[in-house]
Amino acid sequence: MADRQNKASKAEVQSTELNKMPVSGEADTEFSAEEAADVFQQNQSNRSDASYKTNQEQ
Repeated sequence: MADRQNKASKAEVQSTELNKMPVSGEADTEFSAEEAADVFQQNQSNRSDASYKTNQEQ
């Protein structure tokens, strides 16, 4: 009987963070090609603006 008290109950095991099922989309790192293209274009325009400003200052 004392052995039963040392074991976790089913509810305790199921509520443990490491035993929970992952939530769909929570850690989603996928993105579309359109999103990648938009970010790439924004980065390119930011670089060209920065180099234009640097060239004007010289």
